Amino acid sequence: MSTFLNISAGPHIRDRWSTRFIMCMVLLALTPAAVVGVIVHGPHALFIILVSIASAVGTEALFDILIKSKKNTFFDGSAAVTGMLLALSLSPETPLYAPIIGSMFAICVVKCCFGGLGKNFINPALAGRCFLLISFSNAMTIFPMDHMSSATPVANLLAGKAVDVTSMFLGTSNGVIGSSIAALMVGGLLLWAFDIIHGQICFSVLGGFTLFVGLFGGQGFDPAYLVANLCGGGVVMGAFFMATDYVTSPVSRLGQFIYGMLIGILGGLFRVYGSSADSFSYSIIIGNLFTPLIDTYILPKPFAYSKKDIALQNGEPKKPLSERIPKPVIVLVVITLLAGLGLSGVFELTKSTIAEQRERKAWEAYRSVVPNAVDFDSVKAEEVYGQLYGTEFGRTKVNEAVKGYAADGSVAGYAISVTSSEGYDGDITLSVGITDDGVVNSICFTELHETPGKGMLADDPLFKDQFNNRKATNYSILMNGKSSSDSEIEVISGATITTKAIVNAVNAAYDFYLSVIKGE
Repeated sequence: MSTFLNISAGPHIRDRWSTRFIMCMVLLALTPAAVVGVIVHGPHALFIILVSIASAVGTEALFDILIKSKKNTFFDGSAAVTGMLLALSLSPETPLYAPIIGSMFAICVVKCCFGGLGKNFINPALAGRCFLLISFSNAMTIFPMDHMSSATPVANLLAGKAVDVTSMFLGTSNGVIGSSIAALMVGGLLLWAFDIIHGQICFSVLGGFTLFVGLFGGQGFDPAYLVANLCGGGVVMGAFFMATDYVTSPVSRLGQFIYGMLIGILGGLFRVYGSSADSFSYSIIIGNLFTPLIDTYILPKPFAYSKKDIALQNGEPKKPLSERIPKPVIVLVVITLLAGLGLSGVFELTKSTIAEQRERKAWEAYRSVVPNAVDFDSVKAEEVYGQLYGTEFGRTKVNEAVKGYAADGSVAGYAISVTSSEGYDGDITLSVGITDDGVVNSICFTELHETPGKGMLADDPLFKDQFNNRKATNYSILMNGKSSSDSEIEVISGATITTKAIVNAVNAAYDFYLSVIKGE
């Protein structure tokens, strides 16, 4: 008799596809983008993908072993999907430690510590990526093209520069590994055709984003402008592969539509008014956080319910807000709003003072590196200032240049402010003083936050005085021994990255002196 009847807890309706099948389909859908990324960007992109997947799967396996789980969940393929998504959202030049740390954070902290598959409150891959953006910003912003450091197409788009939409669509432009829109669309539409992802989400994300950018982007509904925005910044990958995560998206169709529109509008808001071209990840995470609230107020019609039953249910008096929304959530929202308002207020009050202090510090540095000057005049080169300078100086920008005059009216020299974004712990900004006949007077740091005891030795006279009274068109780093040439700079022991960043910055300043100021 027991073979005919089984007693079990609901739900009793099961989908025809298992979790492993769905995850394998997602991996298959991501494969075209991965293949294009490896072909375009080379072997290092492949290493990033493999390391990221291995780290994600290995972390989940180790976690299961440590907690003595009876079920080895890493076999369901969800960890591999997380590793693949994280890898495709990284730059092809990202150091290999980044996908390892990001995958470990995504799986261990965001997924496993909250109960495993089906219990994470935000998308693990996006959480890992945002963690890396915050913790290792320098490593996450290296975007080379043809072995040269340059800005991404979206960064150029926000700066008002022309972009090649065709290369963005094909994935041959500067960007993350999985930047091929054509390949992502093939995979995404495959998942939609098999009803693995919900069209209400992905298409409302794209629609909300396009609508906001068209209304507030400053160029109206110009097709070329809208397509360029859609092809960059992870919009398509986010719409088809991130926002559609079952666990962190609403259940009802109306809820999914609202959720997708929220993500799209937030993504457009961050794109148009934000300071970072890479902000779509944050809009999806914010949408994930709104999912429980959407599911609370927008409920799907229950099975076997008549209209009369639903009407009776809706006629019941509503519960107090404190019962519908947990009290800790309300407290957390209030605290966050107050903290945000407080920080915004402090920023507005101190913004002008900070700007004045920075300007005063810059002028003090100019006087330090051109000591014979009694007056300064700006060098006009606005088309160069603030942009990546050249390709052989790493990620270096020329901020400003001034011409110094001696008391008798003669030219005392030039002070050039440069910033290298390749420091070990952040940006390094310094002023380089150069005489009218091309001799470097000295350098003076205005921003230096390197490792204490190592990188901070750059501000020690033993290092920075090496540049004094030298005339060299291109400085190089001497790893061992004593410098025997005006162009050789002895490396700071244990701080090679810092040394290289400073040398690149000085070289960029000298090249600016020769090519822009002197016109050679």
